[in-house]
Amino acid sequence: MERKLKSGVLISLLALSGYGWAGSTNVEILSAVVKDAKIAGAQVMLQRNGESSISATTDAQGKVVLNGAFADDSNTLLLVKKPGYSNLVVKCPCDGLSYALSPVMSGLDSMRVVLTWGATPDDLDSHMVYPGNHIYYAHKEGSKGNLDVDDTDSYGPETVTLTERQNGQSYVYAIHNFSERMSPQSTSLSGSGAKVFVYVGESLVRTYYVPTQQAGNLWTVFKVTPAGEFVDINRVEGVSMESANIAAQLSPALSDSWTTQNNARWDQADMAASRDWNLKGEAAYQRKAYDEAIYAFTEAVNLWADNGKAYGNLGLVYQKAGRTAEALWANRKALALASGAGAPTVRAGANYNIGKIYETSGNYQEALTYYQAARSEKENKVYDNAIARVQALIH
Repeated sequence: MERKLKSGVLISLLALSGYGWAGSTNVEILSAVVKDAKIAGAQVMLQRNGESSISATTDAQGKVVLNGAFADDSNTLLLVKKPGYSNLVVKCPCDGLSYALSPVMSGLDSMRVVLTWGATPDDLDSHMVYPGNHIYYAHKEGSKGNLDVDDTDSYGPETVTLTERQNGQSYVYAIHNFSERMSPQSTSLSGSGAKVFVYVGESLVRTYYVPTQQAGNLWTVFKVTPAGEFVDINRVEGVSMESANIAAQLSPALSDSWTTQNNARWDQADMAASRDWNLKGEAAYQRKAYDEAIYAFTEAVNLWADNGKAYGNLGLVYQKAGRTAEALWANRKALALASGAGAPTVRAGANYNIGKIYETSGNYQEALTYYQAARSEKENKVYDNAIARVQALIH
């Protein structure tokens, strides 16, 4: 069965252009959490800047044919939506590929990671490593986490879900080329078209693409710090080892010192493009077009994951849109990126926002921790009142 997936957030904001061609696009939509389950009744759309959208609905086998005049290239977007699932937005090429839809999650600290790739290599494996845990195909369950779907015959999806990420501990996610596990100089992982999609709440919050033209069979994608901050690693390296030993290989990445030395680097072009997307998001936000704003700000952080302004904007628009888990995620990153003379004010505000989310959800102890952190950054009667309020609820 064909499989090459991706995932995303549905919106109508596009800043793309290109020349079309006559043809059809064949797509299959699968579940990200139930192996080989087809998704019927999903709306699938192709969009290209300056052109009318093409839309169709998947049949009982999860398949759809879109007839139109769009070139099957990166200037065309595929969009998929279905009630109960996170919206999907991904850049083409799309023809002959399969895509996975992720069911909406309800937990404030839940997270889902979906891997997809091309026809080769046959078997790429997801590895989620955190203290005392190594989730992969031979050990599918860990503490508050599990491997939902394992794939061994190309394309994916492979899906890891953390039902409740624990504050105070780090997580590292990586992809191992099992097919060439003893070939550290292989370039098939780099040429696989592998993509990783990270979901929080009801939204796709990050998308990662495997670095191209690099030798290596282990791709360390990202980590989550004890404070809940996502840190991009995006590094390919060569190893000669069986899957069970990947945890030992990745364990050093759990330390804070390792993170400082191995954080991904950004080029000036991506940073400039990120700023442009942030401006588009701010314009959409002013129009109260929150879905468009979310898409634009998400593109901004995908291009430059240290764009603190975009994360701050994401936290704000997620709250406006009623997406508390996503707002929590964005505020944590904004908190970590705060710098300069105004950093204490930014940190105080972010801590207060996080505390408010936890208080609303009934987790008063976590709320107290963040309210106290806000108060330690800046004096404010609002913070004092919040501390007193949740202390009374705890006692």
